[in-house]
Amino acid sequence: MISEPFAAGTSFFHRMEPRIRIVCALVYSVAVAVCVSFPPVVFALLFSALMTGAARLNPGLLIRRVAVVNIFILFFWLVLPFTHDGDPLFHVAGLAVTRQGVAFAALLTLKSNAIILGMVALVATMSFVTMGHALGRLGLPDKLVNLLLMTYRYIFVIETEYGRIIRAVKIRGFMPRTSLHAYKTYAYIVGMLFVKASERAERVYGAMQCRGFKGKFYTLSRLPFSRGSWVFAGVMGGIIVCIALLEIYGNG
Repeated sequence: MISEPFAAGTSFFHRMEPRIRIVCALVYSVAVAVCVSFPPVVFALLFSALMTGAARLNPGLLIRRVAVVNIFILFFWLVLPFTHDGDPLFHVAGLAVTRQGVAFAALLTLKSNAIILGMVALVATMSFVTMGHALGRLGLPDKLVNLLLMTYRYIFVIETEYGRIIRAVKIRGFMPRTSLHAYKTYAYIVGMLFVKASERAERVYGAMQCRGFKGKFYTLSRLPFSRGSWVFAGVMGGIIVCIALLEIYGNG
């Protein structure tokens, strides 16, 4: 399931115009991603942490979400210090750990966390439906917006169908194991899931046509640009300029 634990709130970020948030998040992420030195990345990480604090997000849930992402970042530390050319710091099982490799892994870790926290503060604080409509207002093709919104809506339906199939096979005494019968049962589950999803899609499409669907979702929300949203856009522009200046001049 796709959960939205940070979408509900009353902070400034939750009230901000979603199009400005999406554009700022995209430009900010690109600016941080292209940095190759520590000063701008550390600055971006501190600013991202400040944004998450201002968004008044659940600290425990935020830490758990970031920790999950950092599990994948851990693989950088298992590979880069041993494979990156540079000056050896010490040896582990005959393999040299280089200073440049450790620095590169640290840089990637800081950049990843800065981008993640920034995206959480700017994008995760809006609902999936709001993001879809905002992307449509930004010029994303209607077909892609429809695909995004329909996927979000009906992935829950598919999960429900999957749960029903699993309960049905368990009632019939199915036990997961490495046998030909178990493999056939798994194939049956996958096949039935596709069949039920296809049948549900046809019924939904027919129902939408009966209601006059013409390939576009309409919303009553006008997504107005507030003065505070424009001020924040200006602040984000200044932050991005500071990141660029630190990248250019930060190392002297």
